[in-house]
Order: sequence, then structure tokens, then C-alpha cells
Amino acid sequence: MITGTLKNKVDKIWQDIWAGGITNPITVIEQLTYLMFIKSLDDKELETEQMEVLTNAKMKKIFPADVVGQSMRWHNFKNKEAGEIFEIVKDHVFPFIKTLGAEQNSAFSRYMSDAIFMFPTPQLLEKVITGLDDLYEHDLTGLDIQGDLYEYMLDKLATAGQNGQFRTPAQIRNMMVQLLEPSPDDKICDPACGTAGFLISTAEFVRKKYEDKMTDAQWQWFANQMFNGFDMDRTMLRISAMNLMLHSITCPTIEYKDSVSKNNEIEDEYDIILANPPFSGNIDKESISDSLKKVCNTTKTELLFVSLFLRMLKKGGRCVCIVPDGVLFGTTKAHKDLRKALVEDHQLQAVISMPSGVFKPYAGVSTAVLVFTKTTDGGTDKVWFYDMKADGFSLDDKRNPVTENDIPDIIERFHHLDKETSRAKTEQSFFVDKADIVANEYDLSINRYKEVVYEKVVYDKPTVILERIENLATEIATQTAKIKEMVEE
Repeated sequence: MITGTLKNKVDKIWQDIWAGGITNPITVIEQLTYLMFIKSLDDKELETEQMEVLTNAKMKKIFPADVVGQSMRWHNFKNKEAGEIFEIVKDHVFPFIKTLGAEQNSAFSRYMSDAIFMFPTPQLLEKVITGLDDLYEHDLTGLDIQGDLYEYMLDKLATAGQNGQFRTPAQIRNMMVQLLEPSPDDKICDPACGTAGFLISTAEFVRKKYEDKMTDAQWQWFANQMFNGFDMDRTMLRISAMNLMLHSITCPTIEYKDSVSKNNEIEDEYDIILANPPFSGNIDKESISDSLKKVCNTTKTELLFVSLFLRMLKKGGRCVCIVPDGVLFGTTKAHKDLRKALVEDHQLQAVISMPSGVFKPYAGVSTAVLVFTKTTDGGTDKVWFYDMKADGFSLDDKRNPVTENDIPDIIERFHHLDKETSRAKTEQSFFVDKADIVANEYDLSINRYKEVVYEKVVYDKPTVILERIENLATEIATQTAKIKEMVEE
């Protein structure tokens, strides 16, 4: 858990970097990521050296054994003068980590070739290294807290205007994970992974629920093949890979890939997909995978990604994803074709309508969560709708914690849907029969089916209202006269 003291230390490092001239939040995170990676390499080397002593066996090392190679290790350069630290990191360490390559068996190292060292002065670099070293020595006592620290830094992206598109609020991610309840044997993917938030939330859920029950083989699966993510931004890939490393996921599949293009041919591969894909984007029609256009012939990314999820899932695989409200009620042929495919060809289980403030302060778009299972032969009998009104935070730009929170109720009700069958459409959650959805051209907006009960307002007779006004006027006149007498005395 990130304490107030730790947050203050992180904020101080962040402020020092901003004061030093690096003001883009993505760049700040990226530069801190490099330094954390450099520190992790030295930690790994120290562990190897300790193992050599215990086993009396020679083991493969990361750093060269010569003077220059050993000078690049964190514990050897961290206490040197600012100018010397700057020279070592800029001229030796940074070029070294850019060429580590696949032999380190790290997803992060695969995306280092185009990394850029951007610390402008020796003094700033020394200050940040000293601050990070203090965190590692006194506060970061394990991978859990290191992962929490990294998540806290990534949260700063959510307050950075347009950059916030990379972050889905943690409470929403955790809700989506708990709806599906992944197991240690699942193969999980986010085809638009950003900073790997969904993969991290899934990892935390699996560890919390199954940590005492997992076999060695399952732990191996957890650290390697279980988590998969794709993105088109190499900076995001570096950040997501580091985020996963800090959560004990050492060798995930994190790849540079345009998920909806012809270059992505993955199908029938994953047990679970969790995602918040790009909204309101259009891409070159010629580059779109033909298999996606068969489901809905469009260039809109929000539709193509849902079609992609259906293709990438195994039969019986499950998906929970965020879509803009337009996906639910859009009137184009592509919109209707996609919704028809979800309802007729697969099993659409739930539509959870979220308030527009969920993604503030950087976006006010109204969104919904879709939960569905790939079957290829139908299975939708009725669909569960829930009208979320609160997520535990204020729905204004400040997003302060509040007591109102529908998320626990959503999770509880979703896992006990047998108790929902008797609920009326006037309530916050209810079922809608497939026949009704078909009759409404597969419209999935909750307002299409939610019934509103209007209470009849009974007003007093006009004569009674007029009498009340006359009495009030008389009282005002009386009080005014009394005040006037007091003033004249």
C-alpha cells in the first residue's frame, strides 16, 4: 500500500524532474522507467552473485567483468559526483541497456533500441537517482509495493489532459476483472494494452485468490505465457513491460502490433480478453483485417475492436470491454451488424451503463461495459442491464472519493443473476428478453428498456395558493412597518 510519506517522496521526485525541464508526464514516466530498469538489473546481478557463492557454480552475468562494465552497476555509481554519474549513465549505462536484447528474456528489453536519454543536467539526474535509491532502500520492501509505486506514478497520466486516454480508472478495471474471475490456467490478452492496467488488475486478482493453491507449473505460466498485450506505441510497450515486471510477471508477451490490421492474424487463442479500446477513431480501410470486416464493414475502431475480440477468443472464451454508448444504439449497418453478431451468434450476458464522469477530468464520454462469451452458435436468451450511477468517486473533474458506489452491488448481482429474474424494468438492474432486443433492431442502450415511473403531483387549488400569497404579503408589510418604526426612533 502506498502511504502518504511514500507519495510525498514520489511527488518530490516528480516535481524535481518537472522543475528540471521535463514536463511531459509520459516522458517523466519513461525516464523513471529507464532508471528503475537499471536498478533492477543490478539487483538481479547481486542475486546471481549470491547464488554463485552458495552453489560454488559459475553463472551467466549481465554486466561485463571489466572496469567499465562494473562501473555501470547502480550500487557502484549512485554515490559518485553528479558529473561522473551523468557521464557513466549517459555514455555507458544507457547505450548498454539499449543493446541488451532478447538474451535478457525480458519484454522490456525488446523495446529499448529507440529509447532516448533525456535528463538535461547532471544535477537533475543525481537528484532523481538519490531520490529513487532512498525509496528502494527504505520504502520499496518488495515487488508488491514496487508495483503499487509504479501504478501511483502512472495515475498521474490521468490528470495530464489528453494523455489520460492511456488509463482506465483502477476501480473500473478491478470491477471488470471481478466480473470474469480469471483462473491461474487462463490465457489473457488486452489487444490495446496501454500501460497494462487490465493485465495488472488480473494478476493481482489471481494472486490474491489463488496464491496458496497454485502449483509450480501455474506459477511458471503466470510469470510467462499467461499475460499478453499489444499496442502501437513503443513508449507504452516499455512502460507496460516494466509495470508487469514489477508485479512478478517477468516474461509476458508484450508486442508492437496494430491489432485490427491485416498483420494481426491471431484467432481462437485466448480464454479471456479485457480491454478499453480506442474510441471514435478511423483507420485506413485497406489496412483492416478482412476477417473483421466480415462482422462489421467499417473503419470505426470502437466497432472493429469488438469484432477483433470475438475472433481472438477461443470458443467458450469470455470478454469484458468498455465501449462508447454509440456502439449500443448506433444506426449504421455496421453498428447493427456488430450488435446482431453479439446477440445471435454468441452469448451477450450483460450491458453495464456507466456515468459520463467516470473518465473525467480528461474525457466526458458516456460509456458502457459489455460482458459476452464467444460461442459461434448463439446462446443469448436474455441480457442483464445495470444502470451504474456511482463508482465511489465524484463525477466532476476532481474525482474525489465519495460514499456512493454501485460497484460492489454490480459484482454481487452479476454473480447471482438467478435472483435478478423477478426485478422490474423500473429498478436499477433488470433482464431484457432477446425477443425485445431483436424487435428494437438490437438496440442495447439501457434507456430503450428502462421504465420510468412518474409520480402524479397534486397541487393546491388556485384560491388556496392566492390566499397563501395574500397572507405572506400581509406579514411582509407588517414586518416592514415595524422595522421602519425602529429606524425612525
